Amino acid sequence: MDHEQNPGAVLRWLLHLLWLPHSWVVPAAPTPEWRADLQNHTFRHTLFCQEGSPGLGLTETYDEDLLFSFDFSQNTRVPRLPEFARWAQDQGDSTAILFDKNVCESLIGEVGPQLEGKIPVSRGFPVAEVFTLKPLEFGKPNTLVCFISNLFPPTLSVNWQHHSVPVEGAGPTVVSALNGLTFQAFSYLNFTPEPYDLYSCMVTHEIDRYTAISYWVPQNALPSDLLENVLCGLAFSLGVLGIIVGVALFICSLKPCSDD
Repeated sequence: MDHEQNPGAVLRWLLHLLWLPHSWVVPAAPTPEWRADLQNHTFRHTLFCQEGSPGLGLTETYDEDLLFSFDFSQNTRVPRLPEFARWAQDQGDSTAILFDKNVCESLIGEVGPQLEGKIPVSRGFPVAEVFTLKPLEFGKPNTLVCFISNLFPPTLSVNWQHHSVPVEGAGPTVVSALNGLTFQAFSYLNFTPEPYDLYSCMVTHEIDRYTAISYWVPQNALPSDLLENVLCGLAFSLGVLGIIVGVALFICSLKPCSDD
């Protein structure tokens, strides 16, 4: 029996270990006929490591919506929404997560250099989009969200500018895996909108230095409290004026307004 392994099969196996995130998907259970109207859902636990920024990441998603990321410096889950905080406290699988982290980093450090230039690398040019987290109201605190899609591998840096001037204080960029082992990312910037604002989100794909830029300017702002008060006062004044004119016309209709 030939015990030699096919080199192509070995490279494909190493490709999955090196360049593709470790992703476990809960398989969908067979749907009984009497429950055929129900939908299947996917919970995805993905750990990745790479030479670049971020060098290490772990995300958990439900139907492509991010639930948790993992802070390796604190060895704890980070909920995307405050409502998920109590589930993030469960650390029962922290040992398994750290084991996967060490295996992934060992492969990158020991096997990666031997296959440099021998394995094709898939790349996606990132696409950026900026929007506000809450309905836009001038003068009220809000958050700008920079959504980055078509990201692979997930090596990126995100910078914000206001009227072409760099802005500090943006939150950490959150990267999460999608179906098909591509990635998306979110960057958040707290701000107070003004009528003549111009913000830009600059996303640089570090592996090829490709940069995507998305701009944000105020559109469809809700009326401010001052404008609402002015409009209410104007409407009240018009109402009072209408009452006065109506009373005057009623009086004139009861008696002649002028003598012949």
